[in-house]
Amino acid sequence: SCHSQGATCGMSRAPSHPLVELTLARLREFLREPEAVFWVFVFPIILALALGIAFRERGPGRLRVAVQEGDGAAALREALESEKDVAPRVLSPSDARQALRTGRVALVVVPGQPAVFVFDSTRSESRLARLLAENAIQRAAGRRDPQPVRQQVVTEPGSRYIDFLIPGLLGMNLMGSGMWGIGFAIVQARTRRLLKRLMATPMRKSHFLLSFALSRLVFLVLEAVALVGFGWLVFGVRVYGSLADLALIAIVGAMSFAGLGLLTASRAKTVEGVSGLLNLVMLPMWILSGVFFSYSHFPDAAQPFIQALPLTQLNDAMRAVMIDGVPLAAALPSLAIVGAWGGVSFAVALKIFRWR
Repeated sequence: SCHSQGATCGMSRAPSHPLVELTLARLREFLREPEAVFWVFVFPIILALALGIAFRERGPGRLRVAVQEGDGAAALREALESEKDVAPRVLSPSDARQALRTGRVALVVVPGQPAVFVFDSTRSESRLARLLAENAIQRAAGRRDPQPVRQQVVTEPGSRYIDFLIPGLLGMNLMGSGMWGIGFAIVQARTRRLLKRLMATPMRKSHFLLSFALSRLVFLVLEAVALVGFGWLVFGVRVYGSLADLALIAIVGAMSFAGLGLLTASRAKTVEGVSGLLNLVMLPMWILSGVFFSYSHFPDAAQPFIQALPLTQLNDAMRAVMIDGVPLAAALPSLAIVGAWGGVSFAVALKIFRWR
């Protein structure tokens, strides 16, 4: 029988709001792509593990110094061995210069009166090796310091490379998942002529574009928890500020890069075309925005441009909360820049978006 307790056959669930349906569709599409899950959740953890091990805090280590063969080489080596941070070895003149040129040693010491230091002044380890070597040689010759000093060694929380790296990787992941995930999804739907079919459905263009941004927010929690939790469990990376502040900063960043991804894909017709545009937008931020190293290394003339990039401000805001423990109010200027990028990008994308 088609009737039971007053119910009729063919009854179905009433359709919900188009924005809800589109967002759910975006989530299903993402979960059905193992490659996307790997790049969003697994790859950042692998990268953090590899870089955290490679640049783990072991101190500067012993600096390798070559003593060139000749009269007095043995005495020089003995004097240098008194310095615990220097690892000297005697080499022939050609081998010593070759080792310096290829970076196997930081300094070459040529015996003589006086001894000659050969080093590359652009290498920080070479300058340090030169100071340590001179100190060891002078002490071996009987020098005494007229003013004694004491030292107090401390380890500041948040000063390790991995503490600097985790917020940068989180920002990079938010940018990559927002822009690549959204950009490719839109262009693939366009090339398959799926967008033309969606034009006939009862939805607005804003619903379609917002569904991409909202679907990213669902996975944002998992992305942040996975990466920050991994850093805490494996390397002891702590969040010295508020977790709620960090979550809000990550949400603003995810929405901003979702807007940039929508803008980038709003007119692209092919996957090759959107790939080029995405690389054009993202590559400067990968290099300049302080993901893997501080952007302070770049010239002063480039700093205004670097400071205007959304990933720069996002990384600064997250590091301020995670490492410095500052309140959210101190990060509001950075968040304003990040939010402005996202808001303007979404508005422009909404205006110029093309279905075909």
